[in-house]
Amino acid sequence: MAALNAPLAERVRPVTLEDFIGQEHLVAPGKVLESIVRSGKGHSIIFWGPPGVGKTTLAQIIAHSLNMPFFTLSAIDSGVKDVRAVIELARKAGHALLFIDEIHRFNKAQQDSLLGAVEKGIITLIGATTENPSFEVIGALLSRCQVYVLKPLNEEHLTSLVKQAMVKDEWLAAQQINITEWEALMQLSGGDARRLLNLLELVASSLPQKDKTITNDIVQDIVQKKMALYDKTGEQHYDIISAFIKSLRGSDPNAAVYYLARMIEGGEDPKFIARRMVILASEDIGNANPNALLLATSCFQAVEMIGYPECRIILSQTATYLASSPKSNAAYMAINHAQALVAKTGDLPVPLQIRNAPTGLMKKLDYGKGYQYAHDFEGNFAEQEFMPDAVAGTKLYDPANNASEAKMREYLRKCWKEKYGY
Repeated sequence: MAALNAPLAERVRPVTLEDFIGQEHLVAPGKVLESIVRSGKGHSIIFWGPPGVGKTTLAQIIAHSLNMPFFTLSAIDSGVKDVRAVIELARKAGHALLFIDEIHRFNKAQQDSLLGAVEKGIITLIGATTENPSFEVIGALLSRCQVYVLKPLNEEHLTSLVKQAMVKDEWLAAQQINITEWEALMQLSGGDARRLLNLLELVASSLPQKDKTITNDIVQDIVQKKMALYDKTGEQHYDIISAFIKSLRGSDPNAAVYYLARMIEGGEDPKFIARRMVILASEDIGNANPNALLLATSCFQAVEMIGYPECRIILSQTATYLASSPKSNAAYMAINHAQALVAKTGDLPVPLQIRNAPTGLMKKLDYGKGYQYAHDFEGNFAEQEFMPDAVAGTKLYDPANNASEAKMREYLRKCWKEKYGY
């Protein structure tokens, strides 16, 4: 058992899959991670999932089952030098397992330094990331790893974790705590098991000697009084990015740059901030100001090249520009409507006149017959139906009421009189 001065989440961390709670799609009998542990034969893995769902714990369980030298690096405070040192130790040992927490924070050079050792089998890599590895892990390294997606923990999982901890941990078991209300614990944990257990320990240690009952009001009161002792990077991470995005969407550059400053001061990953602005530029501004997406994309690229502290200026420029831009979610709504239509109608046949006809047989079957090449007509437009017959005439994109999309609407009205008006 971990030392009593370690956080509760560390003291009760499972060491076998039998004690592990959650991720049944990976750890249940016959599933992939259970097979690895049972066989003792592993491969390089990247665990992708939200905070506190078991990525580190699973890495440690696998390491124990593989019975090989085990090294851990945190991408926050490790560099190429540290990676090379571990590789050298692994080479001397013949083979080793390396766990890298927050691997998405490694830059390209740091990830490149792993490639050779992983490819030659000197290192079996397990990486953990809360960010999409398709964006954050270089292709060459990603192709050598199997990505496993970890799901958020549900209320049943979290309740089981607490009950398990109240039995396993000597100090907590001795408190004989009675939890009569769970809502505050669940809400403040945000689905993060580590945060939940450490919050439980904070609350338990603050209860009076005579009454060891935990209620919603008691949890809220203790957390408010001792917020500095609580995991301040967890819940605020989600609350502040939400406030930031809503401020951009609400066209308030002052609030946007305020919440941006909160994230910068808190050490938030600048690429996370920039990526969210790229999404917003398309989802909430779209064709009302197409330059917004260009600037947001350039911001993301610049942030990758420069990093803190200078990239704060680029983030601020982009945030204030996006907040001050006209807003439209018309493109976002169009793809939502289109996907809903596809889900409802299935794989409808593409009209013959717009099918490709690269072979003689296809031409005999009338593929491409009757297609009107737009540039052969006045105004570079020929009125013809492109949608499948079953949904012909459907309008999915409805330009919003702003200067930029008003021009689009006028053009579409000239082309498609029935769909877009006169």
